Amino acid sequence: MFYGYRPYVPVASRRRQAEREMAKLRKKGHPVSPVVIEGRTIARTFWGKAWCDNLEGYSDYENRLPRGRTYVRNGSVVDLQIAAGEVKAMVSGSDLYKVAVKVSPVSKARWHSICKDSAGAIDSLVELLQGRFSKGVMERICRQRTGLFPSPGEIDLSCSCPDWASMCKHVAAVLYGIGARLDEQPELLFKLRKVNEKELIARAGRDLPLTKKAPAAEKVLDGSDLSEIFGLEMAQETQPAREAPKKKAKPRRRKTRTGKKEKAARARRSAKSFSAPQPPRSL
Repeated sequence: MFYGYRPYVPVASRRRQAEREMAKLRKKGHPVSPVVIEGRTIARTFWGKAWCDNLEGYSDYENRLPRGRTYVRNGSVVDLQIAAGEVKAMVSGSDLYKVAVKVSPVSKARWHSICKDSAGAIDSLVELLQGRFSKGVMERICRQRTGLFPSPGEIDLSCSCPDWASMCKHVAAVLYGIGARLDEQPELLFKLRKVNEKELIARAGRDLPLTKKAPAAEKVLDGSDLSEIFGLEMAQETQPAREAPKKKAKPRRRKTRTGKKEKAARARRSAKSFSAPQPPRSL
């Protein structure tokens, strides 16, 4: 058993060493995803805070958590990948350590209970499809022991460091890093617990109206609003002009051969009547 401790390595030296190792991984095509914490607040959203609160409820690990918070805040979690049922990470310490967190899938009975309880708390199908869960739904999903957060018995922890404890400071840093990652991508919680959030949408959508109520009048845009927003000249609605009645065309008389003969005869008679007088005959 290893009882000694490695010499202390300053944080700046650890970061430089970690950056060199991460650069090597990037060249090999590994998608490096570090945990970046701004300030002292690890998680800011409901999802992230609820994960950290659940983590701090693990009484068996409470003496290890403070060092983990320090490590995640100073950027020691240089890579964190969340997959179905497993989290793999790399933490910079005296050396670069590999951490693995395996999480058991949620039982079918618990997941069905979550879906059933959440369906009545979703305001409308539109909000659900847009990913806007109400506070009641989020509280149900994040509930300790009966929600999606794992209990200590559902987690298997391992680290390549020489510390004999199941939850070393590197593992604790990774667990806090998961809370920070849920701030950005809350859907990863469903992936980690091996459940499909689409089932939640499908079950809730059976009895949901498209929307609870029609939009308020002040939220409906008229033509003038659209013109101001998009810079378009909207055509004014006018009554169609009445068309002037069309004159009926007179039917054209068909020319026939008989008509042509009559016209020629009238012309000959007229020519005779206007011809010059003949001189009288001599006796």
